[in-house]
Amino acid sequence: MSDIILLDGSIGQEIVKRAGSAPTNLWSTSVMTDRPGLTAEVHRDYFDAGATIASTNTYALHRDRLARAGIEDRFAELVECALAETETARTAHGAGRIAGTLGPLGASYRPDICPAPEVAAPAYAEIVAMMQGRVDLLLIESAASVEQAEGALLGCAGADCPVWLAVTTMDDDGTRLRSGEALGDLAGIIARHAPDALLINCTRPEAVAAGLAILRGFGLPIGAYANGFDHISAAFLEDAPTVDALEVRRDLTPALYADFAMGWVAQGATIIGGCCEVGPAHITELAARLRAAGHTIV
Repeated sequence: MSDIILLDGSIGQEIVKRAGSAPTNLWSTSVMTDRPGLTAEVHRDYFDAGATIASTNTYALHRDRLARAGIEDRFAELVECALAETETARTAHGAGRIAGTLGPLGASYRPDICPAPEVAAPAYAEIVAMMQGRVDLLLIESAASVEQAEGALLGCAGADCPVWLAVTTMDDDGTRLRSGEALGDLAGIIARHAPDALLINCTRPEAVAAGLAILRGFGLPIGAYANGFDHISAAFLEDAPTVDALEVRRDLTPALYADFAMGWVAQGATIIGGCCEVGPAHITELAARLRAAGHTIV
């Protein structure tokens, strides 16, 4: 049996759901100041469900996104708020690690509008510097192209903690990034930047297994955390979309999601969790299944 790191599930959307607010292209950013304590509550519920890592609510906290909403001047305040809420939850739980989340610049699933690596790197480096000493690892999320991944990895250069790279793949072909590039095309940047783990995130769970089979060949720890969307719609690929442009799956019960995730573990994944629309109930079920199978959650 294996030691398995259990990530949390959806953060931004779970916060928005509980707040009862209308979706915006900044996801849950404003909720942190409008509803203090709510973000910590979500983190705490995932810890209680069995997760050992809490992901900071910083996925959309980039200057380019904040500038579009006219609140770039609140960048440092919002990063601080996200870090503090995660720390509060961990202290209340008494254990756990914190992952500093780094989402894509521009928009999700849009590598075509992401700046070149040498331009993206300073944007990432700024928030990485703010997270240093307060997170246990850096988690690059939803990298949709090789260049997008490289920009984030460059921004993490010199970090004093592990760096995990999570890429998002095509919903109908887990062997390809959403840019259309093959997962194998990541080889060059993996060799140059040496991330500490490779993951697949924010794609349909049905696509994950094919991608993991390729990531396993890089010889690093692998993992996955899928989403609960039916598919990524054309409307969501327009400029400044909101999550209501996506249709939520109704069949992805905690039991079904755990079935998929246990399959990933059988493939060698040692880091698993959930992404958008995968909530505390899914993580609770997954923790129970891991323990029942004899795995140790670390």
